[in-house]
Amino acid sequence: MRNPFKNIGPGALIAAAFIGPGTVTVCTLAGIKYGYTLLWAMTLSIIATIVLQETAARIGLVSQKGLSQVLRTQLPEGMLRKFILGLVLAAIVIGNAAYEGGNISGGVLGLQALGSSGIYSVGAVSINLYSLLIGGIAFVLLYIGNYKVLEKVFLVLVILMSLSFVITAILTKPDVLGLLKSSFIPSFPKDSILMIVALVGTTVVPYNLFLHASLVNQKWKNKADLPAARKDTIVAVILGGLVSMCVIIAASSLSGENIDSAAGLAQSLEPLYGSAARYCIGLGLFAAGITSAITAPLAAAYVAQGCLNLGHGLKSRNFRLIWMSILTVGVLLATFGIKPIQIIQFAQIANGILLPVIAGILIWLANQEDLLGIYRNSKVKNSISLIILAITLILGVRAILSVLGIL
Repeated sequence: MRNPFKNIGPGALIAAAFIGPGTVTVCTLAGIKYGYTLLWAMTLSIIATIVLQETAARIGLVSQKGLSQVLRTQLPEGMLRKFILGLVLAAIVIGNAAYEGGNISGGVLGLQALGSSGIYSVGAVSINLYSLLIGGIAFVLLYIGNYKVLEKVFLVLVILMSLSFVITAILTKPDVLGLLKSSFIPSFPKDSILMIVALVGTTVVPYNLFLHASLVNQKWKNKADLPAARKDTIVAVILGGLVSMCVIIAASSLSGENIDSAAGLAQSLEPLYGSAARYCIGLGLFAAGITSAITAPLAAAYVAQGCLNLGHGLKSRNFRLIWMSILTVGVLLATFGIKPIQIIQFAQIANGILLPVIAGILIWLANQEDLLGIYRNSKVKNSISLIILAITLILGVRAILSVLGIL
């Protein structure tokens, strides 16, 4: 009997990486405030993500290198290369360390929605045991250092996350015709522009491009496998986008209510649709948190390894030191409820600059004959990529302006 999961690759990790607690929260707010009307923004983000992730995966498979390694070898020596590699390191390594606390905290909220708080008090200090549990699971999986193990675990978690949010959306008995219309016909409700940008921005994530390019050559070694890698990317991103849409659909059933998080969504849905809704949201949020808690340190380690030329391998000493440092920071932040506001703001600005820069560099790399040969971009792909570059520029500017308090 044919194994349907045989050709599943790093797409599962990428889908899990962009459906983090932040994405679930943004989709919750979009559904509560605007109902179905912004589903088209998720359709747009799915298309943009497929194009960028396919480009990164193609570069990674054909070159058999991570994206940061490709940047180090392809960019000319001098200030430009130092600036770009420095920007990549700052945005992804420092940024992921700052965001890691939020990833773990999101998983904690999911567990709390299922039952107890998990908080243990020692004198005046309160410690969240759930954050230690999530950090421990992430540590074990990363320390094993086996790509195939990660792939299987993430496949299970993505299925869990998908079923959780899909079932929740079905429980709310949505208007199917309304969903289809809103998914493909753009509309701009009053004061919705920032939310539209947020929905696209939470899906098009810079560190996923680096993670994908590094993981794809763990799965496939032959250029003939490019169609399989492309299919894996398309299926995974569409699945991830549909999961995000399901969160919007579930939240839209509570349109107009004062809810500011996915945990609040779980509590509000229970009286209307029974305890199944709370458990589904809780499990989905837990899966979203723990997957992001694993992929963020993993991506940062790959980036640092390539930018600093630290050697190769999931089990190398330097690789482990990097992800251990980021995971430790995240666990401490989540356990003691610390929010490093200034570091997060710095990371947001760095990522705002990085997104359009990397999108532009991806297009340039995808046209390099010495790098990709016959696998370089076609004219049609370049045209689509340039449109997406413009979108990433808007996202980047918005991220910077929001941090500076202008938006």
